[in-house]
This record gives sequence, C-alpha cells and structure tokens, in this order.
Amino acid sequence: MATEWIDVSIPVTDGMVHWEGDPAVKIEYFASIEKGAPCNVSMLTMSAHTGTHMDGPRHFIKDGRGLEDLPLEAVMGTCRVLELQSQGSVKVEDLKAHNLQRGERILLKTSNSTKSWAMQPKFDRDFIYISREAAKYIADCGVRTIGVDYLSVGGFYKDGVETHHALLGPEVWIIEGLDLSKIKPGNYELICLPIRISNLADGAPARALLRPI
Repeated sequence: MATEWIDVSIPVTDGMVHWEGDPAVKIEYFASIEKGAPCNVSMLTMSAHTGTHMDGPRHFIKDGRGLEDLPLEAVMGTCRVLELQSQGSVKVEDLKAHNLQRGERILLKTSNSTKSWAMQPKFDRDFIYISREAAKYIADCGVRTIGVDYLSVGGFYKDGVETHHALLGPEVWIIEGLDLSKIKPGNYELICLPIRISNLADGAPARALLRPI
C-alpha cells in the first residue's frame, strides 16, 4: 500500500494572519442560499502572497518571469526536508553540513514550525528567515526550489529585499508558508501547484503535498 500524501499547506480562512501591510484576508458570501439565492457563491479578498504560496521572480525582479512560466518539474518530484536549529536566521553554516546539490528541491523546517503561527491572528515580525548570505549560498549550490515555514524567505527587519533578490534573480523558485510542524526531516515526494494566474503572476496561493520516500 502506497504511503499517503500529507497536506502541508495552510488553510485559507477569514481574518487569518498575513504579511503585515498586505490586504487582510476576507472570505464572505457574494450570494447565499440562506438569503434566497439559488446557490452559494463565495468571494475572496486577499494578497497573492497569502498562506501557503509561491513567489515568482517578478515579485522582486522588474523584468523577471511570472509564475505562469513556472516549470512544473520545479515543484513536482523528490525533495529533502532539512530541520535546522537556526537562531534568528538561517545562516550558511547551518546549510553546509547538508551538502546541497544542484537541481534539488529543499524545504527548511525551523522553530517557526513549533509556533502554530497559522492559528495566530497577529503577524510575527521575529520569525526565522534566510539570511542574504545563506540565500546566495543556496543559489550558488544550484538549488532549484526552496521552501520555508513562515510567510517569507526574507526577514521583516533585515534581508527582506536582499534575500528575495539573491534567490529570485537566478530563478530559484520559492514556496512560502508551509506547515511542516508534523514533518520529520528526510526525503519526500513533493507536489506544490500554484493557482495559474496570467500577466501579473508575481505570486500565487498554492496547495502543497508531501509523501515520504
């Protein structure tokens, strides 16, 4: 019997935590059976960078490709989940022991995963992020896709822009907002498909699944 897939995406809920300064998440009925309509029709208002989502190069690179150009092999296939004990930020020395390889898909589990952050209404400015130096190291190693367990690869106070540039410039594809709280480090199969948005696809909500190998 095949091992079951594990959903590691964050449910999108009304009023959920979101990047500070981005539009609040609002889910309401545009039409409802209870109010006499023949069917229920929901309306969603939110940033493209809500919950579990992906960043395309266009998010920080002026002429970068959008997620509509995402090569599906970047988000479908084997990946490694690394559990790091990083303090403050993920640093180069935290990654060197894991021998990152060209073409790999890497998901980083940090202490963010112990905080049940998706259930908290308040944005946490002090989340663990990837330092600009570590981001450059990831790109130099040729990693294809990097995933993190909070809403951004870059920090709130530091390395927000710089980390994104270091990854998105060389087209390392980014998955943010993963729920890795119940995931052990190791090798997995990954499927992570963002909503297909054309023209302005700097980012898009995504559904992410893992299956142990």
